[in-house]
Amino acid sequence: MLKDITLGQYYPVKSFVHDLDPRIKIVLTIAFIVAVFLGGSLLGAIPITLFILLAARAANLPVKLLLKGIKPLRLILVFTFLLNLFFTAGDTVLLAVWKVRVTLEGLQTACRFSLRLVFLVTGASILTLTTQPVVLTDGMERLMRPLARIGFPAHELAMMMSIALRFIPTLLEEADKIMKAQMARGADFESGNLLQRAKAMVPLLVPLFVSAFRRAGDLAMAMEARCYHGGQGRTRLRVLKITRKDYIACAAVAALIAVTAVIG
Repeated sequence: MLKDITLGQYYPVKSFVHDLDPRIKIVLTIAFIVAVFLGGSLLGAIPITLFILLAARAANLPVKLLLKGIKPLRLILVFTFLLNLFFTAGDTVLLAVWKVRVTLEGLQTACRFSLRLVFLVTGASILTLTTQPVVLTDGMERLMRPLARIGFPAHELAMMMSIALRFIPTLLEEADKIMKAQMARGADFESGNLLQRAKAMVPLLVPLFVSAFRRAGDLAMAMEARCYHGGQGRTRLRVLKITRKDYIACAAVAALIAVTAVIG
């Protein structure tokens, strides 16, 4: 399950999406989220699905890789679907058993909210899979730079977010090693009900938190040893430039928002 988490990981290939300016990709991801919430019907999910498939194609990302990132959300998706299915009022009754009523409106709402969750995770995964953490940091810092005039710590916030994304794969690998070591000593993480499996994760979380704090301390000492004092006066290895590809991507996302708003 831990290996199925793709958020925060980078997929190193050459593609149209990889070459986009990180600032544009961040803004377009936010615009994509707006398009997802503009789709108020199941019909509105069709252009969003097509856009995700085209974006994955343009990024040279296997569709299996995107679907793999959804697997850890199975329980949340099932819970969201059932919650909206049984607790959404409606007039068209499809099934009635005792006090439980399933309506057509509830089924549509359940499908719509579940698809929204899938779209949000997939859109965020495309952003992180096609953008290196360092480049993503530069993009976020440049976008938040105007806020520095009012004392907003743009560089520090961008650095923290970049470090958090960078250490997701590292912590997942560390968790996998700890889990395998404890399974070799007789620990069972897969059998039992949901509560028992949650209790079984406690021996995994304690050493994982200890390892995370140790890595944070080592990183802080390494940054201090290299005389890191924030973003003031720092130069950039990569100069961010908006190219023709960025304008094409903006036009594609604008078309998606327009189509989604019309369909509803």
